[in-house]
Amino acid sequence: MASILQFVRVDRSLFDDFVTGVMGEAFDAACAELQDNNLSELVREIIAERIVEAAKRGERDPQRLCSFAVAAMNGERNRINAPRWGR
Repeated sequence: MASILQFVRVDRSLFDDFVTGVMGEAFDAACAELQDNNLSELVREIIAERIVEAAKRGERDPQRLCSFAVAAMNGERNRINAPRWGR
């Protein structure tokens, strides 16, 4: 989980411990799926930004958060269909 925190540039008060944990889980899963050993710092930052963006829109499912990040890295121009409720 701590691995995503270095990329979170938004006000951390937006995310409670649960959401931060979910984002960390999604980040770790996305990095693993994309071959973590070979990822540059820039790629890891893009993954984190996609996860944070979806979490800010209310997505709380780690698998969906991971999917958004992986899709971004695979060049898919998917729209984040995360719920609009919550923060």
